Amino acid sequence: MIVEKIVFNVLAVALFILIFAKLIRKNDTTYINVLIAQFVGIAINFIELLFSFKLNIIIRCCIYLLSIVLPIMIFIIEKNGISITESISIISAKIKIALNKNEEARKVLLKLIDKYPNSYYAHKMLAEVYEKENKISTAIEEYVRTVEINLKDYNSYFKIAVLLQKIEKTDEAISMLNDLLKKKPDFYEASDLLGDIYYNENRFKEALSVYLDALQYNSTKYEINYNIGMVYTRLNDFQKAKEYYERAAKINSMLYNGKYNIGQIALILGDIEEAEKYFMECLNGEDVEAGSYYYLAQISLLKGNNDKALNYINIAIELEPEIYKEVEEQLIFQPIKDQIRKSNEKNTRVSTLTKKEKLTQKHLDDTYNLVENLNNVESNVEEKIEDKQIEEEKDERTLE
Repeated sequence: MIVEKIVFNVLAVALFILIFAKLIRKNDTTYINVLIAQFVGIAINFIELLFSFKLNIIIRCCIYLLSIVLPIMIFIIEKNGISITESISIISAKIKIALNKNEEARKVLLKLIDKYPNSYYAHKMLAEVYEKENKISTAIEEYVRTVEINLKDYNSYFKIAVLLQKIEKTDEAISMLNDLLKKKPDFYEASDLLGDIYYNENRFKEALSVYLDALQYNSTKYEINYNIGMVYTRLNDFQKAKEYYERAAKINSMLYNGKYNIGQIALILGDIEEAEKYFMECLNGEDVEAGSYYYLAQISLLKGNNDKALNYINIAIELEPEIYKEVEEQLIFQPIKDQIRKSNEKNTRVSTLTKKEKLTQKHLDDTYNLVENLNNVESNVEEKIEDKQIEEEKDERTLE
């Protein structure tokens, strides 16, 4: 027992001296509180050793905590490049942020930065506070400072690009994302955002290049295969689009949109059976939209099954009442038009489709309608040619 106390005192005194040296070297008064705590622990232990009485277990644990554990924890924390003062201030700021006291947290962080201008954690947390307060330009400045201090903080680098995009500085966001992907090509979120930006600007070949590069590092990721399918759709390469939609569907068979787009492509290519197969599969997926029922109604009409078509189109209108206007304009629904139920309710369903997905599906809709119109024109021309040939044959017989 005596040996244990002697060893304790030697270790505690050594740690006390090291903390005191930090106080002198860094001129940081925060260490005084640590020294006081250590001194109390050492003094109690020395008194126990001197007068040979036994302390209870709780007091002994407190002595070890103050004299040994606390200084060792400080050394471990500071080994990661953060001082005890920073640690205390950052913990204080985190607590205030958790309590939604952003203004108080900001004051703590600004005071810390004033003392430690290169405090990585303080700048990063301050950037997050400004972002929450929607002070985007100031948040960007702090994220930039964070990256300057830690060049490998790719998440902050990405944050800058996100915020630049938010304030519509698209060219700067593109530049940041391209630079980030050169440093870390497997950063999926950066590829996804950059591809989205290119896509929404109709720069489809550049978007395709970004997604194909990302595919090298995430070949089994649903979103990348699906995104590539959407880009090929906008490039009117429907066979390639279908290939990547099918890959996406194999990765996650429960997601709706990939299969829905395959169904639309099948209609464009004139394969009604395959279109019906995929639209039926869509009904078993998550977040089913009205579109699948709408196209199944059209397919049923093409197959002469009016009752089934009526059932499908009524469900579609229940899901999305606005479809009724479109149904009125489509000649294909003429045979059942009088039996279709018009919904007076407003559409309260929130679509889960992104802007990119909506643009892709609209492109497929427009392409299908264009193909149908061309087919109708071609059919009318063929009918006129046949009628003309019949008339000519009648004329010839009359002349004979």
